[in-house]
Amino acid sequence: MTLGEPDASGRNKPVPIEGSEFQLEADAVIIALGSGTNPLIAQNTEDLKTDSRGHIALSDADIQKTNKRGVFAGGDIVTGAATVISAMGAGKKAALGIHDYVMNK
Repeated sequence: MTLGEPDASGRNKPVPIEGSEFQLEADAVIIALGSGTNPLIAQNTEDLKTDSRGHIALSDADIQKTNKRGVFAGGDIVTGAATVISAMGAGKKAALGIHDYVMNK
């Protein structure tokens, strides 16, 4: 997509870019959506630290690492309902932490 001309509200309308479609091979796809905490995660994950609101606590926020070895978290499960941009930033930090963990395991 690219940004086209502004619409009546002044916002640029997304416009498809012809021929820009592509396929990406993947071994796994993780679907992450929601806007609140799932109490089952903390209840069924032994020793996973959470805060008073049931959000997953981070031991290292720079890489979204939890107190459990090899477990990373980000987005609404950590912060509560927030912006998509915030969740995307957390995902990027977690990806770097996960990469480092896997490569140096």
